Amino acid sequence: MNLFFYVIKRLAMMVPVIVGASFVCFLLLRLSPVDPARAYLSVSNIVPTEETIAAVRAQLGLDRSFWSQYGHWLWQLCQLDFGTSFFSKLPVARELAARLPITATLALSSLAIAFIVSIPLGIASALRRNRLIDHMSRLLAFLGASIPQFWLAYLFLYFLSVKLDWFPLQGADTWLHYVLPSCTLAFALIATYSRLLRAGLIEGLQEPFVLYARARGLGTFAVVGRHVLRHAIRPVITAAGMNLGKLFAGAVIVEQIFSMPGMGGFFLESVYHRDYPVIQSYVLIMAIAFVIGNLAADVVQAYLDPRLTQTARKGE
Repeated sequence: MNLFFYVIKRLAMMVPVIVGASFVCFLLLRLSPVDPARAYLSVSNIVPTEETIAAVRAQLGLDRSFWSQYGHWLWQLCQLDFGTSFFSKLPVARELAARLPITATLALSSLAIAFIVSIPLGIASALRRNRLIDHMSRLLAFLGASIPQFWLAYLFLYFLSVKLDWFPLQGADTWLHYVLPSCTLAFALIATYSRLLRAGLIEGLQEPFVLYARARGLGTFAVVGRHVLRHAIRPVITAAGMNLGKLFAGAVIVEQIFSMPGMGGFFLESVYHRDYPVIQSYVLIMAIAFVIGNLAADVVQAYLDPRLTQTARKGE
C-alpha cells in the first residue's frame, strides 16, 4: 500500500514538471530569430510579402499574445493535437504515431540488452576480482567509454552486414533490423552498468550481514542473489532511468546510419525545414521521456527499498 501512495505522489509531481518543460520548449522557439510565418512560407515555396505574412500569422495564431498562444497550444496538447507540419501538411500526431514506436522499440531493446549482459558481467567481475573476467570487464568499460557510437555502428555494418551478411543493412521491418542498432546503443551502457554493479557488490560483500548470512550456511550465490544484489543494483537502476531519455535523443545518429524511419530522421528533417510544430513536439517528447525514465527508476528503487515509500507516506 505504501508503494501505491508513493507512485501516486510521484505521478502528481510529474504534472508541473511536464508543464514547465512545455513552457520552456514553447518559449525557446519563440525566442528564435526566425519568424514562424516566414518559415511556413519558405517551406510552402510562397514568396513572402507583407500580405502573405500577415495572413499566415493570423492562420497560425501568431498575432495573439504570447500567453494566449501558449494556452492554446497547451490545450491542444491535452487533446493529443500537436498541430500540423509546415512541410508535410499532415498532422504531427500522425507522423509521431508512425515513427515514435520505432525509436521507443530501439531505446527499450538497448536497455534490455544492457541489463542482460551487464548484470551477469558485473556479478562475475565482483566475485572474481583481478581475474580474467574482471580484466575483460575493465577492457570493455574502457572501450565503451572511448569508442564513438557512429564508428561502432559503421563497424557493425561493415563486418556483420556487408561482409558476413548476418543482418540487414537498413530498415525496421523485422526484429533483425533492431539487433545492430540496439547493440550499438547498448555497448556504452553495458560498460557503465557492469562497473557500477561491480563496485556496489564489492562494497556490499564487506557488510556485516554478509558474514552473518555465511555463518548461517548460505552459499556465495545465495548471499549475492538474496541480499547483496538487491542493494548493489540500485545505482544501475538510477543510471538506467536517466539513460532512457538519452537513448531517445541519442538514437538520432544511429537511426540515420541504419536508415531506420524513426524519430531521428524526422527531427533532422524538421530542423532543416524549420518545421516549428514538429520541433516543439519532438523536444517535448524527449522531456517526457526523461521524466518517465526517472519515474520508473524511482518506483523500482522504492520497491527495492521500502524505506523510501515510508518516507513518502509521511510527506518528508
